[in-house]
Amino acid sequence: MDRPLPTRAHLARRTRSLAVGAAAATVLAACSGGIGGGGGGDDDGSGGVVTIGYVSPQTGALSAFGEADTFVLDQMEEYYAENGITVGGEQLDVEIVVRDTQSDADRAADVTAELILEEEADVILVSSTPETVNPASDQCEANGVVCISTVAPWQAYYFGRGATEDQPFEWTYHFFWGTEQLQEVYQDIWTQAAPDATTVAELFPNDSDGNAWADPDTGFAPFIEAGGYEEIAPGTYPNGTTDFSAQISQYRDADAEILVGVPIPPDFTTFWNQAIQQGYRPTVATIAKAVLFPSAVEALGDNAENISTEVWWSPSHPFSSSLTGQSAAELADAYEESTGSQWTQPLGFVHALFEVATAALEAADSLDDPANLRDALAELSVDTIAGPVDWTSGPVPNVALTPLVGGQWRSNDSGGYDLVIVSNSIAPDIPTAGEPEPIEWDES
Repeated sequence: MDRPLPTRAHLARRTRSLAVGAAAATVLAACSGGIGGGGGGDDDGSGGVVTIGYVSPQTGALSAFGEADTFVLDQMEEYYAENGITVGGEQLDVEIVVRDTQSDADRAADVTAELILEEEADVILVSSTPETVNPASDQCEANGVVCISTVAPWQAYYFGRGATEDQPFEWTYHFFWGTEQLQEVYQDIWTQAAPDATTVAELFPNDSDGNAWADPDTGFAPFIEAGGYEEIAPGTYPNGTTDFSAQISQYRDADAEILVGVPIPPDFTTFWNQAIQQGYRPTVATIAKAVLFPSAVEALGDNAENISTEVWWSPSHPFSSSLTGQSAAELADAYEESTGSQWTQPLGFVHALFEVATAALEAADSLDDPANLRDALAELSVDTIAGPVDWTSGPVPNVALTPLVGGQWRSNDSGGYDLVIVSNSIAPDIPTAGEPEPIEWDES
């Protein structure tokens, strides 16, 4: 059943004065499991402030996507404190209000509604998986608030929310890659690492990502068939599954040399350990979502060598921030020095969200009418640390594509793993550091 969408049609949009003032930024979070604490806005309800709402999964099963949030939010606080945002020739202070979805789609909708109805956010920024992006974007669309989202394949975002090329969204905009790019990257890895493979096993959950990938018309099935492979499709499974024996037996019996999947991190750890125990050991495993993060890969112990995944951002990407001027390598170094943790892919895209929001706000004539920001965003083209973001070039309205390459996790001298770029067939400007290799299993 669809959740009811609260509306603010009965609420008068507050008029913000555009007084010049000393720029300041305050990062606030929901008291329940978010970053920081408190909540607010101007004590007297006065204007001169741009309110940016930020929604992501900072706790729960998808929390790996939010590992870089604190670092980026601290960085943006410092940037806005020094620079503010200039709208229509007037400099405004910036307030960032943060909400944690706790990796729950219903909560993603609820906290977005809070940002719209209670915090009166001028723009909502949303990151990480369709389970977060889609419900938050739907709230914004229903309430006439601009939303900018990322880190979800565009098909799951666009078609998964019911849009068509002839009937796009009005208020919600997204930048990321799509399954058509992912399939090309995976194909390049498959043909190099397992040139003689004939069978592909699918590990797709019953969620927005998994259902998009399992779609018989627009998902992986036509792509697998076109490549001359046999498809092993046991059907989707619920997130949180603890026994994958049924899937594993089908893969093992079919001798599926290639595994493709889009599980959440804890489910892949469970699956992979059970697969090894039960004798299923593919030559190539191209796994989205679950093995994007060092922490998730380290949970696999010695069994993560040469697992493949998509790489949407890395220190090797030849892009720089339009806000701080940092290169991708400099941003990753700053993150590692500050946190003591290995860089993680969402770092670049969360940073890019604020780049895009800043560019759109500064391109708007004013914030008196939300349509000004919407119209500026629809025509926006900006170079970010994640690459060019251009909403004028498609592939469909409301969507801008970013580049994609492929990588494999390889052990390093410190006892951990590094994500090595091995495929750049569709993004040659991003350098590789190796070639695709098969998984080498110890048969003892």
